[in-house]
Amino acid sequence: MLKKPVTNEYPPYYKEYVNNVPDGELLQILDDQQKETMKLLNALSEETAEYKYAPGKWTIKEVIGHITDTERIMCYRLLCIGRGEQEMLPGYNDDEYVRRGNFNRFSLSDLLHHQALVRQHTILLLSGMDDEALLQSGNANGSEVTVRAIAYIIAGHEIHHRRLIKERYLSSLQ
Repeated sequence: MLKKPVTNEYPPYYKEYVNNVPDGELLQILDDQQKETMKLLNALSEETAEYKYAPGKWTIKEVIGHITDTERIMCYRLLCIGRGEQEMLPGYNDDEYVRRGNFNRFSLSDLLHHQALVRQHTILLLSGMDDEALLQSGNANGSEVTVRAIAYIIAGHEIHHRRLIKERYLSSLQ
C-alpha cells in the first residue's frame, strides 16, 4: 500500500491536495475518482460544459483540460524522479496552458476520454514502481518532492477541482 507522504516530501503549497486524499489504497482511489469524475460530468450538455461561473474563470471544459494537462506533467515528473533524474524539472503556467490548449473546441466526450486515458497511464506507471522508486526525491519547479508525494498530489488535485465544479459551476446552474 502506498502510504501518504509526510510534509517534508513536498512543497507546502501542495498540502491541501495531499490532505484531500482519503485513506486507502491510492491506486484504487485514483481509479475510483476517475469513475466519479466521469459520472459527474458525462451527462452534461456541451453548452453546460462551456459555462463559466464568473468572468475570467475557466469553463468546465477548460477545467477538465487543466486537470488532464496537470496530470500529464505530474506523471512526467513522477517518471523522471522515479528513474533517478537529478536535473531540475521545469514548472509551468497553468493559465497559459489552458489558454493555448483551446479546450472549448473539443467535445466534452473527447476531453473526458483524454482524461481517462491519462489516468490509466498514471495508474499503470505507478503500479510498476517499487518502494525505492516511490521514495525517490527530485527537484520539480525548484522544490524537492518525492514520487509518492506526486502521486498523492495528482489525486488531490482532481478532488480539488471536482469539488470546485460541484460548488461553483453545477450548483449555480440549478
